[in-house]
Amino acid sequence: MVVNTQKLRGKIVERGTTQGNVAKACGIYRTTFYRKMKNGGKDFTVGEIQSMIKGIPLTQEEAIDIFLN
Repeated sequence: MVVNTQKLRGKIVERGTTQGNVAKACGIYRTTFYRKMKNGGKDFTVGEIQSMIKGIPLTQEEAIDIFLN
């Protein structure tokens, strides 16, 4: 799976949060989150993606656009 990391970054900023806060919501280190983003998001687990959807938060349409493109 390849995540649209540009759109994900945009939604994080749009919602007024940070990648560090999203990493914390996912239960991973900020550096791990950054590495996974740099790798196109392909290493994110289903659980991490679910945490991001709730933590950012993302609508169903936004989540589909970002994670199922």
